[in-house]
Formats: sequence, structure tokens, C-alpha cells
Amino acid sequence: MEQENQTILVEFFLKGLSGYPRLELLFFVLILAMYVIILLGNGSLILISILDSHLHTPMYFFLGNLSFLDICYTTTSIPSTLVSFLSDRKTISFSGCAVQMFLGLAMGTTECVLLGMMAFDRYVAICSPLRYPTIMSKDSYVPMAAGSWIIGVVNSAVQTVFVIQLPFCRNNVINHFSCEILAVMKLACADISGNEFIMLVATTLFILTPLLFIIISYTLIIASILKIRSSEGRSKVFSTCSAHLTVVIIFYGTILFMYMKPKSKETLNLDELNPTDKLISMFYGVITPMMNPLIYSLRNKDVKEAVKYLLRRKVFNK
Repeated sequence: MEQENQTILVEFFLKGLSGYPRLELLFFVLILAMYVIILLGNGSLILISILDSHLHTPMYFFLGNLSFLDICYTTTSIPSTLVSFLSDRKTISFSGCAVQMFLGLAMGTTECVLLGMMAFDRYVAICSPLRYPTIMSKDSYVPMAAGSWIIGVVNSAVQTVFVIQLPFCRNNVINHFSCEILAVMKLACADISGNEFIMLVATTLFILTPLLFIIISYTLIIASILKIRSSEGRSKVFSTCSAHLTVVIIFYGTILFMYMKPKSKETLNLDELNPTDKLISMFYGVITPMMNPLIYSLRNKDVKEAVKYLLRRKVFNK
């Protein structure tokens, strides 16, 4: 009974950059600027895709979902991180930590699945262009996007429920900026092998499987592009999927960099985790959402034309 009370009343201490006050101030300014760019960039893409009827296509519907997802994903952790940079009190309640775990994992899972859906959209557009309107009709792409969100929410709900039921007895120091589910799980004073197995299965299904699907899709896309005889034709076709491919490389590249490197130091002694590793992890959650709108606007003629069209229309109406 005492252990249950401790689990309910526990507060977690987010170590972050405690002990580096100058760095905290520097990174407060830097992360705040990046967060503003994320809100403006992704918000603008959503607005453009809604206002310009030329962009009412499956590709830009998925892109709008991706932009909204990036806003939600960063909002789950960045505001609280910014507050902790300026505050001496760096604790978070057990319920607050559970909510942060749930939202962060839900958004991350949804993005993995959504990128897989976007790869399928590009595959159909390039490899079966005549069948594209039929295969990627509104009755198809709306459920595909909705399914991505549902998978993310269900996966996160299951994993979060199993973690919050664990007993937390003594150590309540999370050597991170936010309640990352694996970091919280390792603080439990109980056997977490079952939780680790569930996480392994979920990682395989919702992170590695979409990645495999993306690799297969782009292998077929590249094979189809190589069959085009003119270099101009190949360049034109490849440009329709280059932005998505760039986003996938950045997203999965940072994930693999963070989670595939040796974990011995982190696993054996969480208190010894290098501040550099924590900063890299934090920037992983900020750089990708910030880069997405820049990549899609700079490498996409449709978005550029939509911006010009909306600006001309606004000036003309005045």
C-alpha cells in the first residue's frame, strides 16, 4: 500500500542542464527562436494548403497533417523545457510526466507511420500515374491519415499505461529535459523486461516497418525513374518526391543516430549521461520539425507558386 502511495505522489526531477546556468540561458534563446520558426513555418504550410485549391491533393493533405503533427510534437515538450531553463524548480508531477510521455510517443509514432503513407502516395504517383486518381481518392487518403493518428495514439496509450503502473520508489531524477518514456521506465524499482518487450514489438511494427516500407517504395520509384530516357524527364519526376525523401532521411537519420549508438554509459549510470548527448537528443526533437517546412517550401515549385498566387491575390484585393 505504501508503495502505491509513493507511485501516486511521486514527482520527477528533470535534470536537464542543471549545473550549467550560462548554457541554460543560451539554449533558452536558441530553442525559443527555433520553436517560433517551427510554429510560423508549419503554420504557414497548413494555411497555404487550405487556402490554395490547387494544393487540395493527397500529397498536400498528408503534408498538412505532417505540419500539424510537428507543431503538436514540439509543443508537448519545448514550452516546459523553456520554463525549466529559467526556473530553479525543475520538477514535474507524476500525472504531468505521464501526459508528456503519452503525447510525445503518440506524435513520434504517428509521424513514422505518416511518412510511410506519404511514401506510398509518391510510389503510386510515379509508378502508376494513370491509376493515381482512383487509388489515392479522398476515400483512401483521408482514412490513411486518420489511421496514422489512431495507430500513434493507441500505441502510446498502451505503452504509457504499462509504464505508469510500475512502482517508483527512490530515484526520481530523470537525466533529460522531458519525460522520455525509456528514461522514466528505467527509474522503476521493478522488473521492466515486459515493458521492454512491448517497446521492442512496437518499435518493430511502427518505426522499422514504415522505414522498410519507405525503402521498398523508393527502390521501386528509383527503378521507375531510371527507365525514363531523357535526363530532363528523370529530373522532373524525381523532383516530385525529393522533398519527402529529404525529410525521411533527416527524420530517420537522427533517430538512428540517437538510438543505435552504444548505450552502455547511459544504461549503467544515468547520472553520468554527457550533457552533449542530452543536447543532441533535444535538438533531434526540434531540428526535424523546423526543417520540414523549409524543405517543402524551398524544394517544391507548387508551394512557391501557391505563395506567389496568394500574395498576388491579397495585393489585388487591396
